[in-house]
Amino acid sequence: MIAEFGLALLWIAAALACLSLVAGVLFLRSGKAELAALVRPASVAQGVLTAAAFGLLIALFVRSDMSVELVARNSNSLKPMIFKIAGTWGNHEGSMLLWLTILSLSGALIALFEKRLREDTLIATLAAQAALGLGFFAFLIFSSNPFSRLPVAPPDGQGLNPLLQDIGLAFHPPTLYVGYVGLSVAFSFAVGALVTREVGPAFARAMRPWVLGSWIFLTLGITAGSYWAYYELGWGGWWFWDPVENVSLVPWLAGAALLHSVAVTATRNALRAWTVMLAVIGFSMSMVGTFIVRSGLLTSVHSFAVDPERGTFLLVLMAIYIGGALTLFALRAGAVAEGKKFALLSREGALVINNLLLTTILALVLLGTLYPIVAEAMGEKISVGPPYYNKVAGPLALILCLVMVAGPLLAWRKDDGKKLWSRLPPAMFAGAAVLFALILFGGKVAILPLLGMTVAGIVAVASIAPLWGRNLRRTPLTTWGMVTAHFGVAVCLAGMGAESAFIKERLVAAAPGDVVEVGGYSVRFAGVKPVAGPNFTAIEGTLVATAPGGGTHVMKPESRMFPGLMGTAPTETNEAALLTRPGGQLYVVLGQPVTGEDGRADRYQLRLWWKPLVWWIWLGGGLIAFGATLSMLGRAQLLAIWRSRRHRKAQERFAP
Repeated sequence: MIAEFGLALLWIAAALACLSLVAGVLFLRSGKAELAALVRPASVAQGVLTAAAFGLLIALFVRSDMSVELVARNSNSLKPMIFKIAGTWGNHEGSMLLWLTILSLSGALIALFEKRLREDTLIATLAAQAALGLGFFAFLIFSSNPFSRLPVAPPDGQGLNPLLQDIGLAFHPPTLYVGYVGLSVAFSFAVGALVTREVGPAFARAMRPWVLGSWIFLTLGITAGSYWAYYELGWGGWWFWDPVENVSLVPWLAGAALLHSVAVTATRNALRAWTVMLAVIGFSMSMVGTFIVRSGLLTSVHSFAVDPERGTFLLVLMAIYIGGALTLFALRAGAVAEGKKFALLSREGALVINNLLLTTILALVLLGTLYPIVAEAMGEKISVGPPYYNKVAGPLALILCLVMVAGPLLAWRKDDGKKLWSRLPPAMFAGAAVLFALILFGGKVAILPLLGMTVAGIVAVASIAPLWGRNLRRTPLTTWGMVTAHFGVAVCLAGMGAESAFIKERLVAAAPGDVVEVGGYSVRFAGVKPVAGPNFTAIEGTLVATAPGGGTHVMKPESRMFPGLMGTAPTETNEAALLTRPGGQLYVVLGQPVTGEDGRADRYQLRLWWKPLVWWIWLGGGLIAFGATLSMLGRAQLLAIWRSRRHRKAQERFAP
């Protein structure tokens, strides 16, 4: 009965979403307060019931209820508990229910805690959120029912894709979905503000925490996904420009642009139309990514569905939501003034250039991702790989970083070029020092990594410039957040440049006792042995790595074999062994055995990389997210202080 109860909860939640939408629309047309009174509680109840339905789906996976089709296809009684739970969203239906749960809970939080908007704008926002939820309820109930039963329950399930049986599955998808849904909330705020013509600082201040929170989770999700692919797939790279990776990157780019634009609207009452348009673009990119991953257009470990019917359903939803929002924007564009003016040489001007560069990079990445799909539909096979993205997006990203250097050093409204130039010498000196050091001691370095590490030096020094001359104890958390995030960009950029410029690789067939030299390390292959995991068997290699300065470290890469379950084929995966040192990572993958003349496996393929500063990439991503979190806490602190002062003034006004 758990599955039937879960499906019933989805139906009731869908009815409540319909109630919120209808009551909200009727209130906006009639102004009747009793209609508005229905919207908030309906939104809260919808969130609670959807979360309960998702909890029941988790319970079905934990119980290994193989009478439920989703459990039978994506779980197995032998799986460790963490993968039973994570397997709930490691598939198409479960991941969409997770998406819908976060969406519904977000609407509930808006209904409970949002106090800054006018009543009509808040109701319009909740109605827009309900409209989004209603479409996804229909998608789940009619096209992707996660609670569907099998006529006859199999004795056990097929199990989760072995590539997904990693702790990364417990972290990567949920953080990405929180980020995507945060952009949907920004979209709902934008629609609500357009409907009631309240596009101004109040709307931007209400939207900003959601945009910032969304961007934090997108940053964490993309960073975690990059590291997961890096160590799990055994390819030795940290970003492959895979189409599904790209469709997670484009919402992040849109969110970064929106984050800066909404800050200008909230604090300076400018860029109103640009903020609304970016909110629509951000959600549009998350919808495009959802459509690509779940339409069968791509074959990838990320792709959960290959059903064209589901893809058509999502395409219709995307057309309704995005088309409707763009139509509303076109109708209201004349009423959305840009707000206060500012000079090009100002902080607002730098943020506008920042946004233009971000959206240009977004468009180029999206073009490279979609063009092969369109070409294939026309009968032509075209592959767009890293050379395209590096050439078109790389230089623009470096220019973006240089603009980021200047932005925080500029005054609002208008600044003097001479004053800006007087603030730049330390950063320019740092960049020049890095450039000369690389030219003199770095050997032959490609132009893009060379410029990347140079710009990283500039950004690293410039990022701390806003702290110069300040009392650090009294510096607001928002400033610390900006400094930390921008410094994280420098760290990430330095890691990318160093890894690309100085990576060393060896591919050998080694017998026990052989020694391989790579990146100054001497790696001795000690041999292999069979091992057994909870639901796999493996060949485990033992390698002893001797560092250039002495000291030995044991590394144990594995080649794992997951048995075929319930008619599925066995699957082989690689588990890379990593040795992380301050200067970089030694990365080792155990390959296939090599047979000798007697037919016995006397050697094994080994692939070894020395990757200078590669871990800085994920450290930088963590710093960016941490800096954004500090900014969010700083905003919350300022809001609490403002509310406390307003409350105190109100008490003083009415005191006898």
